[in-house]
Amino acid sequence: MQILDNPAWAALTGPQAAFADRYGRGARFLPDVSMFAALEDPTDPDAWHDLGTLAGPGGEVLVAAPEQTPPPGWTWTGGASGVQLVASGVSAAPDPEAVVLTDADLPEILDLVERTRPGPFRKRTADLGTYLGIRRDGALIAIAGERMRLPGYTEISAVCTDPAFRGAGLASRLIRALCFGIQEGGAVPFLHAALDNTNAIRLYEQLGFVRSGAMKFAAYRIPGAAEA
Repeated sequence: MQILDNPAWAALTGPQAAFADRYGRGARFLPDVSMFAALEDPTDPDAWHDLGTLAGPGGEVLVAAPEQTPPPGWTWTGGASGVQLVASGVSAAPDPEAVVLTDADLPEILDLVERTRPGPFRKRTADLGTYLGIRRDGALIAIAGERMRLPGYTEISAVCTDPAFRGAGLASRLIRALCFGIQEGGAVPFLHAALDNTNAIRLYEQLGFVRSGAMKFAAYRIPGAAEA
């Protein structure tokens, strides 16, 4: 299995192990950091058993992997087919208006994420990497940040813009700025998008990202004690 086929596992057992809970061949981010979980081999029933033990009866996990075979009794609670893209010809460059966001900006980050819904985001998700933002008249109107970090690669995530300021290229500027920082650090930027989010995929490809494969995002609820 290639490392980008199982990015969450590579992150949780590598550069982001400090944010991980792990049991055997299952792992997950700390609940207040991210709801993503991972398996050493998503086709291995024993790995799913370990993840179920880690999350506990009635627990819920979000798995990202091209192939998934959850055990009988696990309930699918949502998800989407997606695509993974890797920076190939991005014209990366710092942006003079982009600022590095800190803990002091967290209330505004959470407010913007709540209003724009760029994807799974929790209270401490911004602890996973660098987050950049653009302000207008003091208000935070656009952000993008780093989520999963694995050997040789860093994921760009939470790309979102206040609806009143869309169409001005702010997301593209932040992505290029993040790519610049990631590449300066010796890693390759990559990202994910829902397969039906054609506008986002078109933007990423115009920026110089290329598709590297399919990805399935699926949330499952583990059977409760009475069901197990």
